[in-house]
Formats: sequence, C-alpha cells, structure tokens
Amino acid sequence: MNSQKLEAMMNSTEQTPTRPDRLLGTVLRAQSGFFWVQTSTETVICKLRGRLKRERQASDIAVIGDQVEITLVGNGEGAIESVYPRRSKLARRAAGTRGAYKEDVLVANVDQVLLTFACAQPAFTPRMLDRYLVICEHSGLEAIIVATKIDLVDQAIATKLFAPYEQINYRVLYVSNQTGQGLQAVRDTLAGRISVVTGKSGVGKSSLLNALQPDLHLDTGTISTALNKGRHVTTVAELIALDLPGKGYVADTPGIREIGLWQVPADELDWCYRELRPYLGHCYFAGCSHIHEPDCAVRTAVNAGKIDHVRYDSYVKLRQGES
Repeated sequence: MNSQKLEAMMNSTEQTPTRPDRLLGTVLRAQSGFFWVQTSTETVICKLRGRLKRERQASDIAVIGDQVEITLVGNGEGAIESVYPRRSKLARRAAGTRGAYKEDVLVANVDQVLLTFACAQPAFTPRMLDRYLVICEHSGLEAIIVATKIDLVDQAIATKLFAPYEQINYRVLYVSNQTGQGLQAVRDTLAGRISVVTGKSGVGKSSLLNALQPDLHLDTGTISTALNKGRHVTTVAELIALDLPGKGYVADTPGIREIGLWQVPADELDWCYRELRPYLGHCYFAGCSHIHEPDCAVRTAVNAGKIDHVRYDSYVKLRQGES
C-alpha cells in the first residue's frame, strides 16, 4: 500500500503529531475494539487508550478514515492517544443505551459517497435512497447514485426508476458487474479520491468492487428469495487502496437495511431536498412546513408537476417522523 499517497490524500492540510513520541496515522480498518492504523512507514494494530474510552461520547470514538495520533507499545502494536477533528463524515442514527439514540459514523474524511442501489433483486427502495441523499446533503458530501444489476431489467425500466434523481441533477451511473456496462465510469469516478460505497444489503457493493479490481477478492453473497433481501456479507468496514490511474481509496461498508437520520433539524429538512430549494422562502407563512399551510409555494409546485410526487411524499413522511 502506498502509505505516503494515503496520508497526502487524507490530509487537506499538513499535520504533525503534538508530541515527539507520537505518530500520525489513518484508521484503515476497525473490528472488535482493534484498529489497523497506517502510519508513514507501517501498519500498526492499535487499541484505544482507556482515557478515550472513559470520555463521554455521543458518537463513535474512532472509525475508518479517522486521522489519529498513536504511540507504539511494542511487538508491532500501538495505542490511539487522540483523534483529529473530522473534515467530513457519513453517519446515521443508531440505537443507544436506555432507549436513547446515538450517532453511528460509518466512515470519516471522505470526498464522495457512491449510493449503490440495485435495479432488481433486491427491489429498488426510493425511500431509503432519499434518506441517504438527505444525509449527504446535510453533511455537505457529494452523492453519486450507482444503479447496479442493469442487466436484469430493460434500460428503459432502469432509467424510469432513477429519472426523478437525474432530473434534479444527481449523477446516476448504470452498471452491470456481469456485462461490464458502466464499470469504466465508476473507475473514473473513484480515481484519485477518497470514496465510500454504501447501500442496502445485497445490491452488489462488494461484487462491484471485485469487478473494478479483481485482486480484492471481497466476499459476495446471495439474495434471500423468501424476503427479497440481501444477506450481510461485508461485516467489517475497511478502507481499501485502489490500483487505478491517480490511485484512490474506497470504503466498503457493511450492508444496511435501515438508515435513520442523525440530527437533521425539521426546519432544515426541506433544504436537503434540492428540488424544493427554488421555492423556499416564497411561501405565505414563514417557517412553512410545506405540508398543510395555505399558499405554500412548494405544494403549488408539486401540484403543477414541477416537483416529483414520490419525492415530495418522501419529504412529508420524514418531516412527520415516519419511518
């Protein structure tokens, strides 16, 4: 692995450790309390210092992509002493202790998110995609939609599924791991960037990465025909170096069956639906929820066919707190 390239890509500004006995590194893998940290010279398996564990945390202490300071403790092992502030993150809401919720950060310090959804097997779930897009918009992350298994349906059907997103200027890549369609476009998108590939279980994330770079040999699974749901195959998130022109790194995340929004205020939700933005501030009532108030510019646009009804219904359900 080109560790110097990784360090350069992960740091927007040059950083140095705060103490001479510490090393700067990037978390490449996290599993069962152990963290594989890439420094400028080697990969060190680390644990968190007890002090970090004892600190009250509303979120994950360290995840893949995090920049950390470590000390060596011998035998190729180390301890994470501190975690640098994140410049970006992909996170969701997760159940915490005593019925509370906490932030579940999937990956830190990324440039873009490839939202991977199958055209079939499992069926396309627009509501789940909408939740992902809200998270990306609220976090300031570039979102690219990857429509996989295009070989299972007619192109016209696939285009119809994702047309509402292309109409609001989301980039959609139509891909088949079997025929190779669209793979070069994905390679070009990943090259030279830090990316995360995420989406519903069974949509073919690991298969996609194997098709892009066969020597990865990532495990792949099958679809449960009874439930039409994917089986979880990737169980550990990992940052993977790509052998592409301009290099690049990608996080293959475990499949997700549900995604909840984390700290997206209701009055900011409408801005996260980019097709609503031209009408915000033009409603009769300040603070309009765009659900029941009269003289609502957003609802007028929906009725005029300027905003997709399905996307608007998605917004309403999220605004009302429905799952």
